[in-house]
Formats: sequence, C-alpha cells, structure tokens
Amino acid sequence: MTRRSRAREVALQLLYQRDLNPRVDRKAIERFAHDRLRDPALEPFTLSLYDGVNAQGEDIDRRLSEAAENWRLSRMAAVDRNVLRLGAYELLSTPETPAKVALDEAIELARRYGAEGSPAFVNGVLDKLRRNATPAPAEPSA
Repeated sequence: MTRRSRAREVALQLLYQRDLNPRVDRKAIERFAHDRLRDPALEPFTLSLYDGVNAQGEDIDRRLSEAAENWRLSRMAAVDRNVLRLGAYELLSTPETPAKVALDEAIELARRYGAEGSPAFVNGVLDKLRRNATPAPAEPSA
C-alpha cells in the first residue's frame, strides 16, 4: 500500500466515523489521524480529504444520488457511501489527482472494506459521475 493510499484509508475511516457519529470533536479527529498514520507528513493530506468531503458534502451527495440510479444514499452501506464520497471529492475537486487514480483508489478501498459487490458498485457510480462531470467536447467551428 502506498503512503497516499494509507492516507486515503484513514480519511475513509474518519468519514465512516463521522457518518455514524457526527459529534466527534476536531481534536479527536486529528488524534485519530495522527495515531493511525504514524507519519506526520501524511496528516495534512488525510485531513484535507476529510475536510473537503465535509465542506462539499451536500453537493457531493446530490451528485452521487444522480449518478447512483435507483439508489438513495441513505440506503447504501455506510462503507460504500463513504468510499463514494471520498472518490467523488477527489474526482470533482482535486485536479492534482488523475481521475484514473481516484477511481482505482476508491475501488481498492471498496474491495478492502466493503461487501463482495462493493467494488463494482463503486466503479459504476464513480465512472458515471466522472462522465457527467466531464464537459462535452466543443463542436468544431465551420
């Protein structure tokens, strides 16, 4: 596992925790990241993912709901929902992360923490989100 993959894994754990217990204070979040990563250089990346998902949560959830046909976020498994949120944030808001990397990382998190069908589900939803977010090529002028 790469260092940034580990940082994403801890961000997912924090998002899962927040999803089930939104009242966790900031110091506990930072302590959790510090204790799990054991590499202070990764903490800013982990916390930026966590904070970014939370700051853009309503927009991310709306866009995921549109991409996940016939699925409400509230009905999804908590792991899948938070893997999707993390992957969506990276796809939509972190241009320094290539789309292929964001997709691959989310699929791997779904494989490690989700159910048997989670990787395919995450791949399908995030791929549709990516396609919907990519502007159509401009028509050539005549």
